[in-house]
Amino acid sequence: MKRRNFLRAAGAGFAAPMIAPALGQAASTVKNARLQHACIGVGGMGGQDLKQFLAHAGTEVVAICDVDSDRLKAARKLVPKARTYGDWRELLEKEGEKIDSVNVAVPDHMHAPIAMTAMRMGKHVYCQKPMCHEVSEVRALTEMAKQQGLVTQLGTQHASGIGDRMTVQFLKQGVIGKVKHLYLCSNRPGAERFRMAGPRPASNPVPGNLDWDKWIGTAPMREYAEKVYHPAKWRCWQDFGTGWSGDIGCHIFDAVWKGLGLTPPKSVIAEVQESWKKTAARRNDLWPQGQHISWVFPGNEMTEGDEVVAEWFDGEFYPPEEIRKIHEGKVYPPESAMIIGTEGSLLLPHTSGPILYPRDKYLEIERPKLPPRNHYHHFADACLGKEKNESFFEQTGPMTEAVLLGTVAIRTPDTLLEWDAAGMKIPNNEGADALLRRKYREGWEVEGL
Repeated sequence: MKRRNFLRAAGAGFAAPMIAPALGQAASTVKNARLQHACIGVGGMGGQDLKQFLAHAGTEVVAICDVDSDRLKAARKLVPKARTYGDWRELLEKEGEKIDSVNVAVPDHMHAPIAMTAMRMGKHVYCQKPMCHEVSEVRALTEMAKQQGLVTQLGTQHASGIGDRMTVQFLKQGVIGKVKHLYLCSNRPGAERFRMAGPRPASNPVPGNLDWDKWIGTAPMREYAEKVYHPAKWRCWQDFGTGWSGDIGCHIFDAVWKGLGLTPPKSVIAEVQESWKKTAARRNDLWPQGQHISWVFPGNEMTEGDEVVAEWFDGEFYPPEEIRKIHEGKVYPPESAMIIGTEGSLLLPHTSGPILYPRDKYLEIERPKLPPRNHYHHFADACLGKEKNESFFEQTGPMTEAVLLGTVAIRTPDTLLEWDAAGMKIPNNEGADALLRRKYREGWEVEGL
């Protein structure tokens, strides 16, 4: 079957849909004693994902895929018996009856086509964050996961950590009272090397180990440039990545979203780096090197008012000094979430555990006793019909939509955007509304995306 015809067949329903069980959980559909798994993308983060799945006693990695033959060769040393592919479409076509699940660890712009095609074939999916490149893609994947009754997991691996899970418990228990405001940030030292100010670099010959056409995939074709797109800085470019907030936002938002039971925002607005805003070429091609995004979320029984504001800071933008001072004179964690409540505050440094303020007030508080958990193995266990996993698409999809609405606001800075979640539209700004979706390159279309 030709690649294009295969995509269309998969989009139209390549396999009969499964009967959907309880939300976020599927009864085991594994045909063998062990989960038959395929890894799509095995370099960089994909290489880490591969090792994690190999470490799960109930999983057998039977197929691997990468458009970079050098990366594929390196991964093959870890799984010498696995079947190898340079094209994910060929892998799904040939392995369709042999695999139960896949993980997707490729540039953001290719998440949705791969995950959608796999899910339409009835495969469980673990997908790196952010789930997709565009808001419309997230909605489509979320709905497909629910329709097919599949196990899915967003690659926010720290969500399974003790610190994030403890934060969720504290927030649900109302330890800091009713929540008044949220401050999220990622001002990681050294992050500058992952950002670019442009312009597009001169082209270089495509190396023999890389299939550039397949790497570009659904995005508009452009010339290859060495050490710019692959493997290093593709996140900087609007065609491929979602910028710094899209990259790290799902990590920082996760515990807050789960702990407070947030729902889709009512509006969003962004302030961005001035030099980027004033340079048309950069605005049309690159993400800014700093942004401050504000969402207004509907309040609930856990918030002080009928609305609660969440603010995001990165690059040259930092949380207000009075908020940083809550950390009692210590260096404010560069990647963290600060939740301000009516009775106290909770600071969650990324990859660490929650800190409650004022410290003397919470000295005697009992910390939740939580067992250790591996994010990847939790997904695999759920595929095998064991304990339900947490970061499934029906839960993390709306959160990812909110994060990606921030990337829409970035491209229409200083403009308040209203969000109609039910209609999936921005009713007050036609230009911003058009940024919710994108047109795929000819030959790479997938039905429903």
